[in-house]
Amino acid sequence: MAVRSITVLGSTGSVGTQTLDLLAEAPDRYAVRALVGGRNVALLAEQARRHRAETAVIADVALWPALRDALAGSGIRSEAGPQAVVAAAALGADWTMAAITGVAGLPATLAAIRGGRCVALANKEALVSAGELMLQAVRAHGATLLPVDSEHNAIFQAWEEENRDAIERITLTASGGPFRTATLEEMARARPEAALRHPVWSMGAKISIDSATMMNKGLELIEAARLFALPSAAIDVLVHPQSVIHGMVHYRDGSILAQLGSPDMRVPIAHALAWPGRIATTARRLDFAALGQITFEPPDETRFPALRLARAALLAGGGAPCILNAANEVAVAAYLERRIGFLDIAAAAHHVLEQTDASAADSIAAVLDLDARARDAAAGFCAARARPAA
Repeated sequence: MAVRSITVLGSTGSVGTQTLDLLAEAPDRYAVRALVGGRNVALLAEQARRHRAETAVIADVALWPALRDALAGSGIRSEAGPQAVVAAAALGADWTMAAITGVAGLPATLAAIRGGRCVALANKEALVSAGELMLQAVRAHGATLLPVDSEHNAIFQAWEEENRDAIERITLTASGGPFRTATLEEMARARPEAALRHPVWSMGAKISIDSATMMNKGLELIEAARLFALPSAAIDVLVHPQSVIHGMVHYRDGSILAQLGSPDMRVPIAHALAWPGRIATTARRLDFAALGQITFEPPDETRFPALRLARAALLAGGGAPCILNAANEVAVAAYLERRIGFLDIAAAAHHVLEQTDASAADSIAAVLDLDARARDAAAGFCAARARPAA
């Protein structure tokens, strides 16, 4: 079997570290071309040495001396800064994990797509903010875009492209997060520590808060519409607290194909890494007898308005999804810094969507400009809602 060259964008984050764990289980099958991290120099250097990477890149240019010193004598090339991140993405690896969080990952993700190889997409924000730009690049350069979010990977596995005309709809599942049964009054008082305690998944801070507000599911709804070319009306969301069914595809003959697995990100990452084949993982296997039952309930869009906002942004089109994503990122950061309340996150997104011109974002420059304007508007909203430090 030929050795597959790998680049990991966002190697020091949750998805990136789990990707490297999988590579370590079959070192003879993979060769690491480049690893890109944000600010964690020590971890990036350790990863680069352990996986014998050709290049290690730190996004913060001020940290380059520390990375250079940490890799001294290793023969690994070290680079830093936004241009170096994009250059690493464009090295032409056979398979690239795009896991830089937020719209900041857009230029590098596009650079990887333009290489015309396999790109495993874990950065939903880039596709939400610049969906048509990314999909145009996929078509123009013959790239393969493999979804890594557990829900979209599940749909991908159950999706019969040869029977596309027979597909009626899809269902994305959601755990419901830590506040699934909480009242609005309880959520209004919720501190970040409580919002970060996800009942099922182990994730980074930003995505954990998005799960608590259900904005994560809203962004995934937009992502699904992009990936599978479906209208909003053909995408359902169901709350499924056990998180063992990750997605379902409904066919017109009444059949429903569902993908099941333990709530472990290594499963969808491994599927994308080995596609079109399969590799072994140490993920916990489902024990249906021990599980006993699985339950579903409709999402409550009164307590979790983020889902409603995401559908509205998808239907509005143009730059509305970009605005939604940018406003949410700013509001989540403000909440984690205890400057606003939990319910203010969705309120900020709603306000900015209403106040910002959602003209079409038809170039990277236009997307980044719209993103910046939405961030400024969200920062103003958060400043106006600011509460005394707890």
